[in-house]
Amino acid sequence: MLVYQATKSEFMDHVDRDVIVERISDAFRQRVHRPAASEVRSWRNSMQYMYKVLNTDRIPATCGVAIEFGVPYTGSRIDFLLTGRESAADESAVIIELKQWDKLEAVYGKDGIVRTFVGGGHREVSHPSYQAWSYARMIEDYNEAVRDAQVVLQPCAYLHNYCLADTDDPLLDPRYAEYLEKAPAFCNGDVPRLRDFICGRIKLGDDGEVLYRIESGKLRPSKSLQDALTGMLAGNDEFVMIDDQKVVFETALELARQSYKTGRKNVLIVRGGPGTGKSVVAVNLLVRLTAEDMVCQYVSKNSAPRNVYSKLLQARHKKAFIQNLFKSSGMYLEAPRSGFDALVVDEAHRLNEKSGLFQNLGDNQIAEIIDASKFSVFFIDENQRVTIKDIGTVDDIRQLAKKASADVYETSLNSQFRCNGSDSYLEWLDDAIGIQPAENGRTPNLDYDFRVFDDPNEMFAAIALANVSNNKSRVVAGYCWEWPTPSKGDPDYHDVAIPELGFAKSWNLDTTTTWAIDPDSVHQIGCIHTAQGLEFDYVGVIIGDDMRFEDGRVVTDYKRRAKSDQSLRGIKKIADADPAQAQRLADEMIRNTYRVLMTRGLKGCFVFCTDPALAEYFKTRLPRAYAPARQNPLMAAEGQPEE
Repeated sequence: MLVYQATKSEFMDHVDRDVIVERISDAFRQRVHRPAASEVRSWRNSMQYMYKVLNTDRIPATCGVAIEFGVPYTGSRIDFLLTGRESAADESAVIIELKQWDKLEAVYGKDGIVRTFVGGGHREVSHPSYQAWSYARMIEDYNEAVRDAQVVLQPCAYLHNYCLADTDDPLLDPRYAEYLEKAPAFCNGDVPRLRDFICGRIKLGDDGEVLYRIESGKLRPSKSLQDALTGMLAGNDEFVMIDDQKVVFETALELARQSYKTGRKNVLIVRGGPGTGKSVVAVNLLVRLTAEDMVCQYVSKNSAPRNVYSKLLQARHKKAFIQNLFKSSGMYLEAPRSGFDALVVDEAHRLNEKSGLFQNLGDNQIAEIIDASKFSVFFIDENQRVTIKDIGTVDDIRQLAKKASADVYETSLNSQFRCNGSDSYLEWLDDAIGIQPAENGRTPNLDYDFRVFDDPNEMFAAIALANVSNNKSRVVAGYCWEWPTPSKGDPDYHDVAIPELGFAKSWNLDTTTTWAIDPDSVHQIGCIHTAQGLEFDYVGVIIGDDMRFEDGRVVTDYKRRAKSDQSLRGIKKIADADPAQAQRLADEMIRNTYRVLMTRGLKGCFVFCTDPALAEYFKTRLPRAYAPARQNPLMAAEGQPEE
């Protein structure tokens, strides 16, 4: 999608006559939405600077100018695009990312990320050079016309309000050297340098022909992207499919091919409990459908699985190589109808009703996804809804698919590959924490390493020992401790503290987006948002005061949750209107949260409860013949006696 298009001479005329902002605003209103006041201010300021840059006869009057050019299959837009020719046979386009910033901070431990004041607060955002380069890469990966004509895309960034410090400026920090080389950054006072940069790549005008080629080009994944993805998946043990995973994969593949061929919408609903391989199938579908020339994306509301799976998949490649294949569920509000060939939705139970930064846009994310794609597959476990805004249900997907005139298919993943393959443990857990009674009362044999600790320090030590061999064990907790903003990146600040037992650890630090696989994160405590959709060998779970054992039953108490917990945001308002409904919703979310946390381990789950009565209850619920120490050589290695 293109908002504003002109030749250089027309653009210069619009600026001279002070109508450029009006032209952009009118077009933006017609094709996108009513522009925010901040966007209008940005255009008014930045276009004056671009006028100065282009104010030379060295840049042809007939070169193409595009403003707010939509990047394929993303919600992003290129601020300023110039097109022309470097020679009669060589077509070129210069991508310019414009920034109003006057200062920024380097962010350590995250690739291509800086911190600056934007959107009313200090936030982490992409480095402008990284941003410009990633836009060029996305066009190259998906625009067939650009590849066929061998249009040379040259990205750069222009921070016209930014004055470089004399030495060690964070914008030019060595950690960003790779992106600065691919997409140079120009600052305040750099008009001559940016002008020279453009002139070196655009020497002849094109009357907008190159721009037309880019705008109207057929969108298909490039062969290099297809081959790279397939190569990344090959030999990656994390994504090997077995048993009914393969059956579901082939079913989804056939439905996607049908939709690709006929254009008729197909929707597949895949039910699957913890450890049945929903994410394994989802990632395999992403790779295979892309390899079959389909425009496909992996979708999840929760960023943790997106970031972890993209990192695992990329192997030795940079994250940006495939990051645009992994998207948030809120990205399809303005997507064209059936613009995607396939959307693979993982953790569909976590979808929201509204999209946008403040979750106030659109009608329903399920409907948006179905509308945006010819084929969509939803992997879902309704017992993993953990916030009151999670709306994903099988019934909702079914009804909205039929409303969109889509054919609906349903299947399930049943084979259990987590929790030591023990269906007995899942049945026992659902019964023990009050989600669903077991058919035969107490489970005779868990066939799983479940143990209750009276000291969180001992549990933490056991998890650390289990983690030594392969970095696949972590400790997580219910959200009963605050996570204050100033401490989020400080490993010396101990958020989760139990003073009477001498225990103090940090919540997962916000200096990384891949906590579940970062080696140092074993020393921190994860939460539902960093663990859901992922798995470990051993998981340690700290159950806080929001779940207790009182009067002979397991009870929940949402008032003992941390105030910074967003999963129950709005519950007080619901309670004012309908206390019973609020209690029911909160109770379901808390029990589901601990069910999710206690089913992350393939081999074992270790538990510490802040409520001693709950700990004793779990011990009494264990089968009499159960001897976890015999199953767990890690404990024997520490010299702990068998029970």
